Parts: sequence; C-alpha cells; structure tokens
Amino acid sequence: MKQVRYIYMLCLVFFSSALYSQDTNEKGEISTSFTVYGVCIQCKERIETAVKGKGVRSADWDENTQLLNIVYNPSKVSLKKLKSKVVAVGHDLDDKEADAVVYQALPKCCLYRELGAKENHNNNVANASVDSFMSKSANQVSPAMKNFIKGIVLEENSKGLLTPLRNASIFWLGKDEGVLTDSNGVFNIRQDGMGNRLIVSYSGYSSDTISIASLNDLKIVLASKSQLKEVVVSARRRTVYTDNFSAVRTQTMTGGELLKAACCNLSESFETNPSVDVTFNDAVTGSKQIQLLGLSGNYTQLTVENLPGPRGLATPLGLNSIAGPWIESIQLTKGVGSVANGYESIAGQINVELVKPESSERLLANVYVNGFGKTDLNLNLAKKINNNWSTGLLIHDDFFTNKELDFNKDGFRDQPVGNTFSLVNRYKYSSGKGVESQLGFKVLLENRTGGELAFDPDKDKNTTNRYGLSINTERYEAFAKMGYLFPEKKYKSIGLQVAGISHNQNSYFGLTTYNGKQQTIYTNLIYQSIISTTIHKFRTGISFLYDRYNENFKSVNYKRNETVPGVFGEYTYIPNDKFTVVAGLRFDQSNLFGFFVTPRLNFRYEPVKGTIIRASAGRGQRTANVFAENTGVLVSARQVNILAASSGKAYGLDPEVAWNKGISIDQKFRLFNNDALFVVDFFRNDFKNQVVVDLEHARKADFYNLLGKSYSNSLQLELNVEPIKKFEVRLAYRYFDVKTTYSGKLLDRSLISKNRAFMNLSYSIRRFKFDYTINYNGKKRLPYTGDNIPVYQLDSYSPNYILMNSQISKTVGKKFEMDIYIGAENLTNYFQTNAIVAADQPFSQYFDASMVWGPLSGRMFYGGLRLKIK
Repeated sequence: MKQVRYIYMLCLVFFSSALYSQDTNEKGEISTSFTVYGVCIQCKERIETAVKGKGVRSADWDENTQLLNIVYNPSKVSLKKLKSKVVAVGHDLDDKEADAVVYQALPKCCLYRELGAKENHNNNVANASVDSFMSKSANQVSPAMKNFIKGIVLEENSKGLLTPLRNASIFWLGKDEGVLTDSNGVFNIRQDGMGNRLIVSYSGYSSDTISIASLNDLKIVLASKSQLKEVVVSARRRTVYTDNFSAVRTQTMTGGELLKAACCNLSESFETNPSVDVTFNDAVTGSKQIQLLGLSGNYTQLTVENLPGPRGLATPLGLNSIAGPWIESIQLTKGVGSVANGYESIAGQINVELVKPESSERLLANVYVNGFGKTDLNLNLAKKINNNWSTGLLIHDDFFTNKELDFNKDGFRDQPVGNTFSLVNRYKYSSGKGVESQLGFKVLLENRTGGELAFDPDKDKNTTNRYGLSINTERYEAFAKMGYLFPEKKYKSIGLQVAGISHNQNSYFGLTTYNGKQQTIYTNLIYQSIISTTIHKFRTGISFLYDRYNENFKSVNYKRNETVPGVFGEYTYIPNDKFTVVAGLRFDQSNLFGFFVTPRLNFRYEPVKGTIIRASAGRGQRTANVFAENTGVLVSARQVNILAASSGKAYGLDPEVAWNKGISIDQKFRLFNNDALFVVDFFRNDFKNQVVVDLEHARKADFYNLLGKSYSNSLQLELNVEPIKKFEVRLAYRYFDVKTTYSGKLLDRSLISKNRAFMNLSYSIRRFKFDYTINYNGKKRLPYTGDNIPVYQLDSYSPNYILMNSQISKTVGKKFEMDIYIGAENLTNYFQTNAIVAADQPFSQYFDASMVWGPLSGRMFYGGLRLKIK
C-alpha cells in the first residue's frame, strides 16, 4: 500500500511541475502564451506585428480566447520585452495597461475596453453566441419583428467565463405569460404597451426586474459584479436550488453549500440538508449510512457523474471514500428518477459531480485538523493541455491516530484509527465541433483498526484477550465517457458510458472473519432526439451490468455472478412552459431473477407563476448484500440466520422490489422584500418484496424475504427566506411513518426517528461567512432486548436530543484566495452513553455494538486552510 502511495506521490510531483512549465524545443525555443485584450481583425494584425521580429519564430493571437501564442528564443529576446511591445501599441495585458493616449488613438472598432473585451475574454461559446446574435440583430430585422425586443441571457462563473442560459424565463411585470430563452440563450418577446419592466428568472438565481429604456437588443448577464454596456442583471446564486422546468424535482447543492461545514467527505456533505440523515452503522467500525425517506442508504442509488458510485461491498465505507474538496455539486432526487439511470433507485438518487479539469482552479489545497486528532490533506490540480485537452488530478489523504478517544468510558474507541488514501486522475477532450470524451481512473487504499482501547493486533488478533477489528480495503476503478452533439441539431446527441470496478476487502471483527471481493462492469449507451418538434422529445438506449461477488463469512463461502442487460426508452412532452410529462419504461433480464419491467412517470404543472406541482410514480428493484449492508451484525454476538427462499440466487433470497409514489409543491413568494420559497412533499414506498433484517430477538439476526406489509411514508415541510440581504434562513420539519412486518408483527422500523426539525442560519459580510445549524431528533424505537439478562436490556425507545454545529470562515487574498475556517460540531456535547451492549463482556453472548441511535462522541472543534489558485 505504501509503495503504491509513493508511486502516486512521484506522479504528483511530475504533474505539479508540468502545471507551471513552458514547452521548450530542441532549438532552445520556448512556446508560451499570455492574455492580450482586443476585439477585431485589426487588433489581431496590430498585436502580431508588434511582437514579430528578431528571436520570434511565430505569433498568433486568438480573438475568442484573447490569448497570444508565441514561439521565441529567450537568448535573443525576453518575454518582458515582447509584452512591452504589445502594450506600446495600445493593448492591455492582465498585469499591465496601455497608455491612455495610445489607446484612445486606436480606431473606434478597436476600443476593446468600451466594448467589454476584458469582461468576456476566454469565453469562446458565449462570445460566438453573442457575436452571432448581435450581427443578426443588426442586419436581419424583418418588419414582422419590429414589435419584438430581442436579447441574450448569459451566466458568469467564478472564473469570469460567460455561458448562454437555456430556458431562462422572460416576462413583463404583471403578466403571467412570457417566453423562454433557446439553447443559445436568445429570446424574442413582444413589446408590452402597458409598461417597460422586464423580469428575468432562472433556476438557482434570484429573480430580477429591469427597466427597458430603449428598443436596443439586450445582453443580460446573471452575475455578481460584471458591468456590461447594455443591461446587467446582478443576482447572487443560491447555494441550494432546483430546476423549475424539470419534471423531476432534483435539488442541487453547490460547492457554496458544502463549504458551510467542514465537509471532509461525502458523509459530511449533508449536515445542512434537512432531507438526508447520516447515521453510524455501529459503534466501532466508523462506517456511516445515509437515510432518505425513512429508508436506509441501500435504497438510494448513489452515482458519481452518473456512473455507479459506492455500491455492493463498498456500501458501508463508501461515503467516506469521496473527499469533500473533490465535490463540485450534489444532485438529490427524491422518489423515482429517470429509467436511463437504471432500475435500482427506490427511495431516490444522489449524484455527485466532481470538479471539472476544464473549469476548476488550477490548484486547490486544503488542510483540515480537528480536536480528536484527525488530519485531512487534499490537493486538486487542473491543467489545460491545449485547446482540446485538459486533465485533472485529485488527491486525498487522511490520518487518525488517537487510540484513546472514548467519551462514554466504555473501554472501546469511539472511532477506529487508520488511514485513507484516494485519488482520481482524468483527461477531458472537447473538439469544439460536438465530440466530447473523458477517461480516467480512481484508487482507494484504506486501513482501519478499532475495538478496545488497549487492543494490539499483533498480540490480540483472533484471541479473547481483547476485542478488536481491522478493515483493509483496496479499490480500483477505470471509466470513460464518449459523446457527440450534432452541431446543426443541438437537440440530438449520442453518448456512451463505461466503467470497471475492482473492490477487495479483508477484515475481522473479534473472532468473526469477513472477506469480500467484487468486480463490476457497467456500460450505458444513450441516444436522444426529438419527434418533429421540441415539444416531443425522447431518449433511448441499452445498458449492461455485471457483478461478481465472492464473500467469506465465518468460513462459509457465498458466490454469485449476476448479469443484467437492459433496454430503455423515455418520452418527454412539453407543450408549453407550464406542463411537462416524462414517461419511461425499461426492460431488463437478470440471469438470477429473470425478466422484469421498470415503468416510471414524472409530471410537472405550473398553474400560476411561482407555483409548481410535481408528481411521480414508479418501480425499483435491487439485489441485497446482506453482510456488507449490515455491518452491525458483524460486530455483535448474534447468531446469523439466512432463511433462504430458494437456491441459485443471492444468498437464496429474492430481489427487493418497491413502488414509490410522491407529490411535491414549490411555492415562491416575496417576504422581507426578497424571494422566499415554501416546499411541501410527500412520498410513499410500498415494498412488494424486501430482504427483512430481523433484530427483534436479542441474540440472533434473521434475514428473510418479506411476509406481510412493509412501507414508508415521508412528509416534509421546508421554508427558505432571506430576512435581510445575505442572511439566509432554512427551516424544515419532517415526519416518518415506517413499518415492516417482523415474524408476523407489523412494527415501526427500528432506529428511525419519526420527527425531525431543522434550522440553518447563514450570513455573509465582507468576505466573512457565518453558519449555524440545529437539528432536533425525536425518539427512536430500539430492537427488543428483553431476551438478555436485566443488566444488558435497553429501553424500548431512545430519548429525544438536539445537535448544534457552527462554522466561521474568512476569505483573504485576491490573486491567491485562501479560506480560513474554524468550527465546532455537537456544541451541546451530547453523546450516547450505552452505545455497546455488554461492552465489559465483548466475547459473551450478549455483546452487541449495533444499537446506535445517537452521536458516539461529544463536542469537537476543528480548523483548516483552503488555498485556491485560479
């Protein structure tokens, strides 16, 4: 493991040196580029002529990128002198401006400062759209269009790049009807004879109203600071938003939302989200799981950039394997999603988007340390190789060495010690003519050791001296994506996704040994187009999933190979901007479970502006992995019984099948003179078959297929308001009703809180950010322990409790931004005192470390630094 890490560290050194190097050929010539501002062909001739001469072999200035590419011999002419020559003829550089007298003497068509070249440089797509739009507007105005106002809507990212916004909403103040921008961000709206106030609205931004003083064409930029010649709409991008025009209610958590907490890994990314719970699987391994709609994370499909994420054997520790600084955004979908993403989603889907090499910072370095003794180191590197290729390298390394962490004084470590090392290296290609592709690989190496405080694996492994555990994981992934967008038909595209995964885990828990291997191959081919017009859209494709498992539990071997080829189709009907229906159907053939059909339907209706109603229904199916998904059973003395329904299947059990139905209402309104949003949603899951984990007998764990009812009801209310500028308040309440039939009795699902309340306060001022989150967790039913002797019996329900977290961050520096952050988790210092049953007798028949209903550790302080070089 160390040798592999050293190899990748050497790769890192090489990569870092390449990031800041210039290319030198055999003649001693250097190829380099730097930004020069200009706007036209005359600028190009003037700039290139200025630098050509002795020592310069070639010079080429690109109007779209604003980059001057030169090949020169530094022994004959210096780069500093070449830059001075450019400035002398009237053109600004990034770090030096031309003399005002020289600049004003340029022809009017070359006055790039007035024409906005500085604000828009390095944006080929947006500039091409704007130039095309403006030229057509000036020269092709027909009499029929004289009663229309034409414009283009763009967004600006953190690097100043402009991109056209599709489906931005444009309408006159006081009118219900409006228009949407097309794929190039362009719109045409009929003049309003009653007023001149135009409203621009787009998902993820606050709506803004602008006054139209003339009939000139409009260029509208949704940005924070840019000043353009025409109309500028300033809007602050919300850290959490939904796409108002999508039939599927997908909530996007941006990088700004993730920075509200330390967010060392994916499991900590939902601390400010009221929809998702993250809980410990047990009291000793440190593994966590998410809960969505009252169901464990097994029923939520987790993907990384729409490729399979941690699943199968990676389920218990998978949330820890994706580093927080790697994440660009998270998309959360409740209920059924698209059939194009597969059939496994039952409660919902979480898709993680990693930072992109073509648009992210050249360098991001993060150091995190907490009071418990954990250290996280992260390094993100990105490099644009040429106009078509870019590459990124993401590295994460964390250490935890505190063997004495024991808040409840039960003699067991609250967290295992160990190390996690992971990396992602990928390459992105864009032809600029519709061809897009990327390929890369991922590596995860992890080791954990836990148990009693004095446990020494060299002396105590496989003995009854002291209880201990060890988990060693090696995971390797390779992936590729290829796609083509038809240049003349933007609505038509074809794409192929491919991934291969190898996962190997060796572990022991006291005297129990568990080892597992998993190999996965995944492919997905998608084609999408329209039927006559964009009112009727469709996409179709084929997929293939192969899983190979080899598990050993207590010397018993469990093997299975599952292959699932499938085909799918999805039709979207959008007659207007108020109504959308998406109907999908897929057919899959499993070699273990036979043929099955997955129908899904999503519906959106906006009866009045600002009120959006969505409904969904569909089927989901998955194969359970009883050991990997229930690590609590492994760290207990329970007798494990798999009550198989038949042979030749996964553990002899049938697949899990459920139907999900849901409805949500988004209501926008104005409060405190700012935009506000109220959301209510209700979802129900009905299991037709389920692998029941029955812990209702204190000294055994039974796995069997459902005999009776099993369902979940989830109701959530959420309010987002902004009482004063830059002070955001998020309030939520959630109610769960989750029941399963255990041995003929319909009972509340254990370790699920029926009631939860949530509040998040966020305020920013002068590069300071303040965040405070409070969670109320209602009581949870505990599995029955009456079979134990009285001293090892638990109450029927856990108590209610409140958790509070806070963070303060400060951004310093301009050229090289650095975030300094400090925070605290579990401010009330609340923790579970009896997390392990029979902790004093770990090798007795009563030992059980799976009864976790609350925090395992008390108050924790942390701090860190985050450096960015754009």
